[in-house]
Amino acid sequence: MRSVGMEEELLLVDAESGAPLAVSGAMLAAAERSAWQRPDTNGRQDHEFEKELQKEQVEFATKPVTEMGELQEEIVRIRGEAARHAASAGAVVAAVATSPLAVRPSLSVGRRYRWLGEQFGLTAQEQLTCGCHVHVSVASDEEGVAVLDRVRPWLAVLTAMSANSPFWQGTDTGYASYRSRVWNRWPSAGPVDVFGSADRYHTLVREMIDTGVLRDEGMIYFDARLSATYPTVEVRVADVCLDACTPVLLAALVRGLVETASRDWQDGRPPDRVCTSLLRLASWRAGRSGLDGPLLHPGTMRETSAEDAVDVLYQHVREALKDFGDEERVREGIARLHERGNGARTQRRLHADGNGLASVVTRCAELTVTP
Repeated sequence: MRSVGMEEELLLVDAESGAPLAVSGAMLAAAERSAWQRPDTNGRQDHEFEKELQKEQVEFATKPVTEMGELQEEIVRIRGEAARHAASAGAVVAAVATSPLAVRPSLSVGRRYRWLGEQFGLTAQEQLTCGCHVHVSVASDEEGVAVLDRVRPWLAVLTAMSANSPFWQGTDTGYASYRSRVWNRWPSAGPVDVFGSADRYHTLVREMIDTGVLRDEGMIYFDARLSATYPTVEVRVADVCLDACTPVLLAALVRGLVETASRDWQDGRPPDRVCTSLLRLASWRAGRSGLDGPLLHPGTMRETSAEDAVDVLYQHVREALKDFGDEERVREGIARLHERGNGARTQRRLHADGNGLASVVTRCAELTVTP
């Protein structure tokens, strides 16, 4: 049974105005105090939260689990903890992938963040985006790279499903996931070619860092990569999701993709060598449409409906879902997502109902911590 862990980035906002607040330092200090006052059942005095590029956001990571129900409990619990610590700093947390309201982000303190600001200028200064990263365990780097080579055509569908960033600087962008467009300003971000082996993967990473453009391996922002910290494949294409159910759906699908890819590798089936330029178009299309317009079919790279693209993904990983006991959860999750829509649809619906963007943000903050 492959373990799964998740990282989520949350926006810190004012409870009334919805404006982003640069209070991550105060929020993390509150988490630190709480950890010392209330150690866990094993006596540990630490917490799940970390600072991110901007002071208006915070990141957390779940522990690795094998059961999706346990993963959902973890996400709900930690989001609740984040809200409690944010309140100590005069803020609330909102699982939105970009700020609907206009904002001038504040780079976090530290040598690394100062270097990013100097190296990348406006790209770093404006980069206030919140993503969702899924980690799935693999047995070796060789298996991990075999997985990376085989999941490439499927990742754009995950972007569409998770899309939760229609607004940017007070304006409707016309995109469902504008975060994906802002994120791809980084020179190392996006889809990549087939590697063929772990040696080739690591050689490329070293060569990219040796250019001096990137500071370290943490800046390898591929859509999917080998984690530099854990024995996992890390899929990084999703927006942070508004509700706590959708990231679990994504996690189940990603684990299914990893398992299916590994089985294909072990059976000697080669990866689909679809051109990376086409994958970039699929990524753009997913960010533009979300679930409310056409996507590119993962097999043909031709336009199809969002419903068809999601179903093709489901059918591709169905056997793995069955083996992990996730088939019913995923089927129901997909049906719920099509019926209710993703975060982008929810944000636009709230706005269309006559709510200003401030009210959209504060309502999203409430939905963030709704079990």
